Amino acid sequence: MTTLPARVPVLIAGGGPSGLAAAVELGRRGVEVIVIEPRTTLDPLRPRAKTTSVRTMEHLRRWGLADRLRARAPLPVAHAQDVVFCTGLFGHEITRFPGAFGLWTTRRDIAAESGHQAPQPVVEELLREAAAALPSVTLLIGHRVVSVTDGPDEVRAVVEGPDGERRETAAGYLLGCDGSAGVTRPAIGARYEGSSGAQPNLSITFRSLALDERPLCAVGVHYWVIGAARGGLMGRLDLAGTWWLIVQGIDPRDTDPVALVRTVVGDDVDVDVLATDPWSARMLLVDRYRGERVFLVGDAAHLNPPWGGHGFNTCVGDAVNIAWKLAAVLQGWAPPSLLDSYETERRPVAERTIAAAGSQEAFLAPSFAASGDLDDEGPTGRALRGRLAEALQVKHPEFHSLGLVLGYDYPDSPLVVPDGAPVPAPDLTVFTPSAHPGARLPHTWLPDGGSVHDLLGDGFTLLRLAPGAPVDALLDDAARAGVPLRLLDLDHVPRLRTLYGADLVLVRPDQHVAWRGDDVPDPAALLAAVLGAAAVAAPASP
Repeated sequence: MTTLPARVPVLIAGGGPSGLAAAVELGRRGVEVIVIEPRTTLDPLRPRAKTTSVRTMEHLRRWGLADRLRARAPLPVAHAQDVVFCTGLFGHEITRFPGAFGLWTTRRDIAAESGHQAPQPVVEELLREAAAALPSVTLLIGHRVVSVTDGPDEVRAVVEGPDGERRETAAGYLLGCDGSAGVTRPAIGARYEGSSGAQPNLSITFRSLALDERPLCAVGVHYWVIGAARGGLMGRLDLAGTWWLIVQGIDPRDTDPVALVRTVVGDDVDVDVLATDPWSARMLLVDRYRGERVFLVGDAAHLNPPWGGHGFNTCVGDAVNIAWKLAAVLQGWAPPSLLDSYETERRPVAERTIAAAGSQEAFLAPSFAASGDLDDEGPTGRALRGRLAEALQVKHPEFHSLGLVLGYDYPDSPLVVPDGAPVPAPDLTVFTPSAHPGARLPHTWLPDGGSVHDLLGDGFTLLRLAPGAPVDALLDDAARAGVPLRLLDLDHVPRLRTLYGADLVLVRPDQHVAWRGDDVPDPAALLAAVLGAAAVAAPASP
């Protein structure tokens, strides 16, 4: 077995997206981390998640990885941004949803990055490289955590190496990023609650030269095929003839995958099946996110269907949230009570995301099968496709969900100080930028062309948006307490005062607003509140 130290500040069980994102976030702050991951290779033929959301791309940008992902992703954003519903790849287009999944090719003010379609193994490989390059991070690939014992002072974990040898180590904290079949969830007595989808699903990865050589009905990033003997959704993995397909209501034991691909495509094309994976949609959420020193992150805490592409991205959001807080506690500038906010903040996000994805279980391809010939060239066929296009508008929230992706916030967190101002109502599709405490700091491009998010520090950032707004007392108190806080003067951009709604805005390490106001009457109390040591009463509503 590779050398395993007797003790480590943070042990991460699982090196998938959650574990790697947490390792990068912690490692960038100099926290010593060991990641235990059993998979020695990442299977490119099983793409799993394919949507890297706008918000996850913003995190990758913080880590200096966004451009690297775009450079190695096999499908450029410029290739396609629309979801196309059709009768077959060579049939008729029924309707389309343009600009899906935040895929835009010219920059927008609302976000520092657009989304990207990239197979999960590509993202994981990049995160492995980034984590391994950090001096304080150790990746033990080919190892697995086989048991965990939580405790008030430390966590004991047994790790099995590639040779079967087992050793025990202790950790100050353990992040359970080991998914639905891992050991960390049962180790703390947590259990999933929820339901599973009614229909089985089958994923197929295949190659077909015909789909490159013959013109398709449209150019899309995803294709939903409706009206064939079997419907499903599919898309390119690359521009060299590799595709993915998901079909609902399929028993893999009674299915010829080649015939299935041809049925959904709508023609007798050449098919080279590379991989098949049966799976079931699950809408599950744990009853609690932590034990004493064990925290569940990502799929270990929640499982949701892939509709909308939120699962992997929610996992990254979990990792960012718990990692900066662990770093703050381990580095001594925040009390352990800061960690209590992890579940308070992230569980509602998972609950809302599961509900959004689960709501689409009723609107999968088989549910839109039409009685009649959708490929009819005459007025009957056109009318039938028109009626179906109207019915398909129920799918809009699946492809346009920036209200969920960028609009999730923590207004009820014990770490934010509400200011009494109105908070935008949650909306799945429409994103309303707001700098209310708990929200992600609204993005904007500055006059010099730079991103306001790029100016935020790895610690707390105090934005001063009006000349002379008092900051010295807060900066002095933070310095005495060892709290990393940088002042960012942006009063030369007058519109920011209007956008952010106060002279001063305190932004957390995860880019969420902790507090805003025009002065700081009690700096020590404010710092205590945003670090989970005490609460500050909200002012009366104006």
